[in-house]
Amino acid sequence: MIYEMRTYDLKPRALPEVEKRFGEAYEYRKKYSPLAAFWHTEIGPLNQVVHVWPYQDLEERAKIRAAAVKDGNWPPKIAEFIVTQRSDIMIPFTISPEIKPGKMGPYFEMRTYTYLPGELPVIMKNWEAAIQVRLQFGPVCAIWYSELGGLNKFVHIWPYPTLDARVETRKKAMATGVWPPGTKAEKEGGRGYQLFAQENKILMPAAFSPLQ
Repeated sequence: MIYEMRTYDLKPRALPEVEKRFGEAYEYRKKYSPLAAFWHTEIGPLNQVVHVWPYQDLEERAKIRAAAVKDGNWPPKIAEFIVTQRSDIMIPFTISPEIKPGKMGPYFEMRTYTYLPGELPVIMKNWEAAIQVRLQFGPVCAIWYSELGGLNKFVHIWPYPTLDARVETRKKAMATGVWPPGTKAEKEGGRGYQLFAQENKILMPAAFSPLQ
């Protein structure tokens, strides 16, 4: 499975109308394939929406997108509000859960790390060894790496019921002494992974998002 993560930067004050029009158009689009999640930024880069679409592969993505456009009701009529658009094809780690409809949030922290070329196998090994420690304190929504779009990136998304719960959960995980994952690897004689950059943002779901 792959996930297409589409990120749109919007003009200020456009978000309510964008979500309204997108939600209306999605009623036609969803018969071709389901949306995994639709979020807008609450903290971080403002006036931004992120929508995630699951596909079996790139061939299925191309066929579904062509059929949806041919229908005449897609894409949503939001071009006048868009400043920039970005599409990234993400591949799940083996430890990443499938995104399914339901309530996990409503606050989602998306952390995007840019790593040095060649570091992905080390990252995967570190995360596979440490993830069970972190899951003692709360679930993970997604752990992906980029295949197309921005290269050498991996994204992990964490749901929380409140922002205070995020702070407490992170404190508990770090107090174990083996989180974040590189810490555990180094304690056991291995090495952590090397990063160029890190960023995070807090996202909240639109009313029509299957993931809340």
